[in-house]
Amino acid sequence: MFGPVHRVRRAGALALLAVTLTGTLTACGAGTGDEGTRSAPTSSAAGSAPATEAPSGTPSPGRTARGDEVPAPTEVTIPSIGVSSTLMSLGLNKDGTVEVPPADQGMTAGWYTGRPAPGQPGPAVIIGHNSTRHGPAVFEKLHQLREGARIDVRDASGGTSRFTVTGTETVSKKAFPTERVYGATSERVLRLITCDGDFDAEGHPVDNLIVYAELRP
Repeated sequence: MFGPVHRVRRAGALALLAVTLTGTLTACGAGTGDEGTRSAPTSSAAGSAPATEAPSGTPSPGRTARGDEVPAPTEVTIPSIGVSSTLMSLGLNKDGTVEVPPADQGMTAGWYTGRPAPGQPGPAVIIGHNSTRHGPAVFEKLHQLREGARIDVRDASGGTSRFTVTGTETVSKKAFPTERVYGATSERVLRLITCDGDFDAEGHPVDNLIVYAELRP
């Protein structure tokens, strides 16, 4: 289940980045009616976060700084935890919240198109449920990732960007590190997000699990 609500200030306007993994990712506080239960810790990917200024001078997600087109990511693979998923594109909903994979597609992760494609300068963001009402989901074992683990992201041109995990952290959705996850950087980095932690009174996970990785040389 997913359910982060990140506020990011872009071009002078507030964009609500609510990562709500619908489904039993435990809907992570999405309040969509897709909330589920779990017998073991599951992860979610969003949470309330303070508003921050969006990176300035960041290339549009589909193009390089020179304006060249960048192939969209199509698949993410994490050998150490048995993840192999195609990637759907996630944009913003009409209310400004970040789209998340539908509950009935819990085994499919999504790339947030509001940030660079994996392998390009800046923070690429991939979101996935850890469980949904339909059962275990794509990032069910994300909490098992350790520093040094490999993450491969294949793109539409057939190329593969290979990342190495540099760290993980579990954070309260009420204190989501928006700048650390979405903020501008010249490094070619990747963030994976899902739900984590105990449940609140409404059955939503209270934390988010974030995996940080950087492009291998």
